[in-house]
Amino acid sequence: MSPESKKLFNIIILGVSFMFIFTAFQTCGNIAQTVITNLNNTDFHGSGYTSMSIIYGVFSASNLISPSVVAIVGPQLSMVVSGIFYSLYIAVFIQPAAWAFYTASVFIGIAAAVLWTAQGNCLTVNSDENTIGRNSGVFWALLQSSLFFGNLYIYFAWQGKTRISGSDRRTVFIALTVISLVGTVLFFLIRKQEDTKAPGEEDSAKEILGDSSSAQNKMMRAVAAFKKSIKLSFTKEILLLSVTTAYTGLQLTFFSGVYGTCIGAVNRFGNDEKSLIGLSGIFIGVGEILGGGIFGLLSKNNRFGRNPVVMLGIVVHFIAFYLIFFNIPNDAPIAPMEGTDDVAYMIPSKEVAIFCSFLLGLGDSCFNTQLLSILGFLYSEDSAPAFAIFKFVQVF
Repeated sequence: MSPESKKLFNIIILGVSFMFIFTAFQTCGNIAQTVITNLNNTDFHGSGYTSMSIIYGVFSASNLISPSVVAIVGPQLSMVVSGIFYSLYIAVFIQPAAWAFYTASVFIGIAAAVLWTAQGNCLTVNSDENTIGRNSGVFWALLQSSLFFGNLYIYFAWQGKTRISGSDRRTVFIALTVISLVGTVLFFLIRKQEDTKAPGEEDSAKEILGDSSSAQNKMMRAVAAFKKSIKLSFTKEILLLSVTTAYTGLQLTFFSGVYGTCIGAVNRFGNDEKSLIGLSGIFIGVGEILGGGIFGLLSKNNRFGRNPVVMLGIVVHFIAFYLIFFNIPNDAPIAPMEGTDDVAYMIPSKEVAIFCSFLLGLGDSCFNTQLLSILGFLYSEDSAPAFAIFKFVQVF
């Protein structure tokens, strides 16, 4: 296999691994609050929103140390260990306990920081300035395919249901845990690049390979990665990118954890309200995959640069949020198990709600494919610190 073919193989395996893990995790996030609302009449008392706050708070703080962890452990093993923690978090829902739920939220926050830093490093070292756009798009399309498969199951399994039983919950989360573990195992198929530098490393590949087992060397690499992260945080390019990055974090929180809950709480959608959560996730995924495919695979032939893609994302999200404001009742995010019968500025429409899901996914892909491409292009030598800063700002 030629070096270029090996790199493309690694990108595809990276994308497929993330597809499996996030088929499980994003489906879990999409239905978590709905499941918990049905659980809160039992001995379990928790909140999906509180869990998300813990996850993203710890995630943000952990990005300060994640480049050092990746520098010491290496990107492949970092992703494997992180994948195991994702699986444990999902498994908590099989037999929920509040203490385990919130403890797992802390650990998955740390794991997420390490996972995404290692992913950025792996994406960058398997790309060059000519392939980073294509590879970012391929990875993004594969990653966001995760929204399609898990939510497709939710749509058919929960169709016509107004309450989620214990049996329904266990079946879903056992399957999601197994899917996450499959994605974790696939990380072992990623082939090492012989000329790859570790994050924060300034020495040649030959010198690295000759001294990689030294504990002192690993500590120096970790310190160098941390210093590089701090230094990059205050560069003009990172500060300018931080505005767009912060916005992507806000809208990610909305469509991954809040919007599905809102749809599931609107009684005027009829008996399909719970299955519509799955359908919403599917159409978010369709938008993400379409955007990732178009903007990634056609990037080499794009004569106009990245700005038109970002502008398209702005327009698409403006339309989406405007329609959601008119369609979804104000109390939908915090509605009780019985749901809400309120009306916003129009009679709630299932078609409009699902169309907005598609627009949310398409707009998100516009921003993220371009951000990944920019970071990989500008910071090919400092990929781990750069992607750690990206995730720090995004989830802050």
